[in-house]
Amino acid sequence: MLKDKTVAFLGAGNMAEAMVAGMVSTNVVPREKIFVTNRSNIKRLQQIKETYNVTIMSKTELSFDKIDVLFLAMKPKDVDTVLASLKHSLHPDTIVLSVLAGITTAHLEAGLVRGQSVLRVMPNTSSTLQESATAISAGTHATTEHIRLAEELLQSIGKVYTIPETQMDIFTGIAGSGPAYFYYLMEHMEKAGVEGGLEPKLAREIGAQTILGAAKMMVERTESPFELRQNVTSPNGTTAAGLEALSKNGGGNAIKQAIKSAERKSKEISAKLKGMLIAQ
Repeated sequence: MLKDKTVAFLGAGNMAEAMVAGMVSTNVVPREKIFVTNRSNIKRLQQIKETYNVTIMSKTELSFDKIDVLFLAMKPKDVDTVLASLKHSLHPDTIVLSVLAGITTAHLEAGLVRGQSVLRVMPNTSSTLQESATAISAGTHATTEHIRLAEELLQSIGKVYTIPETQMDIFTGIAGSGPAYFYYLMEHMEKAGVEGGLEPKLAREIGAQTILGAAKMMVERTESPFELRQNVTSPNGTTAAGLEALSKNGGGNAIKQAIKSAERKSKEISAKLKGMLIAQ
């Protein structure tokens, strides 16, 4: 279904590149049908061209009326300017997929021609390895077929979850921002290993394999996180001592607050842009 589709990205940042990498690796869309553009960074576009052999061009050169799927992947603050430029350029059948944190489908629909199909999407940078956790929320005019096409396209970069848009902010806090939390955790695991005498590279590999193994246990076993934790925690053992230190230093609360803070930021972006739209 996707082999005949033309996909374009407005924005060439890390998230756009991660999705391009996943799509090229799985060949879900032929690379010659993937177009990438940004506002002015030609050097960045050239880098993507050299790495993935997709088509790059300036925004003014892109024929928007011939695009089947358009990803909005620029900075959220630029959304209204971009929507204004797209309003009378898009083909009515073009499906717009927005990866912009905090930007609602209602906001996007208000800036485009009435009836344009819009879906809000939240992948993460694990798209590069086809291991993203990606959420989709459909706008007012997105049909079941549009959702199915978006799911098929995004399954090329990992697992896809179709959720109500009211849950998108908390999804962003968990999955959209989540990889950074684990990288932060691994930074500190590596530092502790080095302080304990391990070589940095070895400490990093040990930490990565440990997290990978734990994640696979979560995916492949039926036990809850609590049960898995209990299974590896012997009374008065080393794991119990580590968990006690985590609890004493606010580890659990810190994780929850990180997620809630990212969720609040997503809501703040939505509210700010909604206010700007009303004022116009």
